[in-house]
Amino acid sequence: MGAGWGMGNERRVVITGLGAITPLGIGVDEYWTGLLEGRSGVGPVEGFDCSEIGTRIAAQVKGFVPEDYIDRKEAKRMDRFAQFAMAASRMALDDSGLKIDDSNRERYGTFIGSGIGGIATLEEQHRRLIEGGMGRVSPFFIPMMIANMATGQVARALGLQGPSETAVTACATSTNSIGDAYEVILRGDADGAVAGGSEAAVTPISMAGFSNMRAMSRRNDDAAHASRPFDVGRDGFVLGEGCGVIVLEEMETAVARGARIYGEILGYGMSNDAYDMVNPAPEGAGGARAMAAAIKRAKISLSEVGYINAHGTSTPVGDVLEVQGIKTVFGEHAYKMAVSSTKSMTGHLLGAAGAIEAIATTLALHHGVLPPTMNLETPDAGCDLDFVPGAARKQQVEVAMSNSFGFGGHNATIVLRRWQG
Repeated sequence: MGAGWGMGNERRVVITGLGAITPLGIGVDEYWTGLLEGRSGVGPVEGFDCSEIGTRIAAQVKGFVPEDYIDRKEAKRMDRFAQFAMAASRMALDDSGLKIDDSNRERYGTFIGSGIGGIATLEEQHRRLIEGGMGRVSPFFIPMMIANMATGQVARALGLQGPSETAVTACATSTNSIGDAYEVILRGDADGAVAGGSEAAVTPISMAGFSNMRAMSRRNDDAAHASRPFDVGRDGFVLGEGCGVIVLEEMETAVARGARIYGEILGYGMSNDAYDMVNPAPEGAGGARAMAAAIKRAKISLSEVGYINAHGTSTPVGDVLEVQGIKTVFGEHAYKMAVSSTKSMTGHLLGAAGAIEAIATTLALHHGVLPPTMNLETPDAGCDLDFVPGAARKQQVEVAMSNSFGFGGHNATIVLRRWQG
């Protein structure tokens, strides 16, 4: 039993609702089933021509109909990333059974981050500017494009008047969003929050930018196997899109209303590499500091952690350094834990990655099944941990961790525990 149990009057934060829009499907059930089946959400880019660049594959969301969740007129005034956030937030709130009304709306907040925001809107409106002049730019351009509009639209639609924030920390964004919401509830500024991240950056300029910096995989003829974290043959990440949202609540409030509880957030840590704008620090030192901080905040021993959902992007440099960081923090216990990267199936959702991975980690604890690392055929030198290769594994873990590391040196980690009532 960890020291986190029985902490007197200290508030505790639990997870009561989940919502997801992912390349593996619409809704949490489709997402989770896809992970357990080891399915790939990666394929040729649809919607525009990528023949001029080296990467022509991505993990796109299929079959999403905004009007299933949003009034048609309202949907037209939202970028795709905000549409995703609205849908996933409604799913999560419905799943939680939480009712927001005048009696509690000031005590519930909104924390939905985005690494890039409405870049599709920016591209479209810039095209109008160039082709037709300044008068052709839509009056809705700014409120569609800026990154905080997913938070703003969700808060307005759901009536959430409590603490509100939009983190923008690249690929660490939604782990920061969840962690920040956790801290706000912990200190008593709110009783709950809708938290996560949304991204819809599979656009011509994003694909060109990432491809031309040679950050993405060029396995165009083998899309399903392109994202291969920790494998010697990996050659870059695969860009994905989607959204993950969770409902966090103060534990006693959730228990009092009879909520179904998936798990508990025990700790949150973050750091900056202060090293390079795109490359991680040597030996994964920045990520190690975030992991160590989260464990310290959780008040648990290293040996209690049984699973890590790794950042694991499938980049030649990043994967090895994350493994080094894990070993720095956990020492010999690193070889006794399971570590997997679900990005092998979903691709990398940038600012939304941490949120869908927090959902995967929560469900792994809840169901006693660990999602696999797919496409791991020959582990790279130094990548010698238990990566749950090739197939999901039935294994009950009590405490797990989810890592997210982003451009700009941002690192964020959350620690979760299985709910036992």
